[in-house]
Parts: sequence; structure tokens; C-alpha cells
Amino acid sequence: MAKVIIGIHGLGNKPSKEVLKSWWEKSMIEGLRNTNQDFELPNFELIYWADLLYEKPLDEKLKDKKHHLYLSEKYVPSKGANKIANHDLRKKILDWYDKAADKIFLNEDMTINYSFIPDTIIHNYFKDLEAYYSNNTITSKGIIILARDEIRNRVADVLKKYQNDDIFLIAHSMGSIIAFDILKFSLPKLKISTFATIGSPLGIPFVRSKIALEQKVALNDGDKLKTPRGVKIWYNFSDLEDVVAINYSLQDDFKENKSGVKAVDFIVNNDYEIENEKNPHKSFGYLRTPEFSNALLEFMQQKERRFVQKILDLFRILKQKK
Repeated sequence: MAKVIIGIHGLGNKPSKEVLKSWWEKSMIEGLRNTNQDFELPNFELIYWADLLYEKPLDEKLKDKKHHLYLSEKYVPSKGANKIANHDLRKKILDWYDKAADKIFLNEDMTINYSFIPDTIIHNYFKDLEAYYSNNTITSKGIIILARDEIRNRVADVLKKYQNDDIFLIAHSMGSIIAFDILKFSLPKLKISTFATIGSPLGIPFVRSKIALEQKVALNDGDKLKTPRGVKIWYNFSDLEDVVAINYSLQDDFKENKSGVKAVDFIVNNDYEIENEKNPHKSFGYLRTPEFSNALLEFMQQKERRFVQKILDLFRILKQKK
């Protein structure tokens, strides 16, 4: 069984698939090097879906900042040591907001209150998410299809290609919504060794309400939301200054699956900065955090650990027989 890393990018237009894939790889390698351990990055495939919603990718070579395809946030290495700032007060405020938002916006049956508020916010600031949750259509291969369905089809096709492999699935931002939906509804039997969500909006009441509605319609199941059953490990990485991951903790939002797996939350420092402008939501910063790198190393070394454990077990059995 081969090991494979699969990434799903987040919302907004992107540079070309080749460029973005290269930058994700560089970010992961940068983080792994900081662990001071030898490694060889497994096969990595980036699932790219921005082209389904945008005619042309952003161009990293453009110099004109006013051009609509100008790319302002390229990959740049970290400036130094990655240390989590003291955000105790912010954490308390976010924890209060998390509880308050659920009480204000969510009913007992997971339906949403005051839906015009999140609808307005999404319409004004998150066009990709609006296209995903509405009945927006696109033309793909000469066929008119819902944007949501085509995005899911593309992601599902890649995941199915590696269904017999050991998968480390990385989902950034809106990509975590797409990944969760597919693992829950499209490919519920698919085994995922490690599910890593970075900068995820899955905890936002509006998003959870949408998942609950589909669960009720597609599965005839009105129970509380659970970790997809094929997920063996779920790590969730959030920077407290990341406004997309404002509901930074997912462990209380999704119940454990039948295997007892639920989200394990990590508060991290996303140190992405370019031209003195910080962006704590950027994928490159998340992919090189020490916490994420350790999770990736854990996945890469699993086979080695299992082999060593078998040897130790064998020695113990032989010792007992003497």
C-alpha cells in the first residue's frame, strides 16, 4: 500500500495548478526541514477546482497590481522561528462567540435562524461558497451541471483513484467543506488515514446547518453531525487570528464516528507574511507549522513504526517462551 498526500485548495481564484502544487510542496518541505529529521515526501496530488469558477488563473508573473489577474500572495519562506503569540484574551472571546453563535443561529434540529445574515455575508464576501451552496450552474464538457456537483465529482474522482492507498488528505478553507461533504455523502466507505483540516470554516453554524440539511435529505438521518466513518485520524489546525476559522475548535461540533474518531484541535501560528502584510489564513503558512509537520511526519513514519512494533512483539513472545 503506497502512501499519498492529497490536497484540496480553498476559495478564491488561484495561480495555475502547477504553480500552486509546487508552492504547497515547498511549504510542506520547509516545515519538515524544521523538524530536523530525514524525510522523503510521498507522492503528492493537488486537487484543483478554481478553474471551474474562474476563466483564467492568477498570474504570478504580472507586475501590474491593478490587473484583475495580479497575484499578491505568492509563496515566500518563513522569516524566522514559528512561535504562537499569547492570545488568551482572544481565545476567551472566540470561545464565548462559539457558544453564543450556536444559541443565536442554530435551532435544536440544526436549522438556521436569521438566515439572511449569513446569506448576505456570503453573497458579499464569499462568492465561491455562494456558488457551492446555491443552484449556480456551469458548463462542463458541453453539459450544464451544478457547480457544486462538478466540484465534488472532480474531487471524488481523484480520491477514488487512490482508494487502495494510504491517504493523508489536506483540506484548506472551503476545501474542508468539500472534503467533508464527499467523505460524508459521496464516498462514505473511503478510508482516510489522516484528515487534516487547515483554516477550516466547518465550525461556523451556517456551514454545519447546510451539512445537517443534506444529511437529513440524503441519508434520512436527523442525528447530530459526526466524523465521516472512513476517517481514522482527524487533525484540525487553526490560527486564532484566522477570521475564516473563527469557530476554531471542531471537536465539540462533530461527534465521534463508530471507530471513536473525532477532531483533535491544534491552535497554531500561521506566520505567512509578504511585503509586511500578514495573512493568518494562507495555506502556505499552515502547511509549514510545526504542529502540521509533526502530523505529516507521523503519517509518513506509520509503516516504519508498525514494522518496528511487530519486531518488538516478536522478541517479547520469544522471550516469554524461554
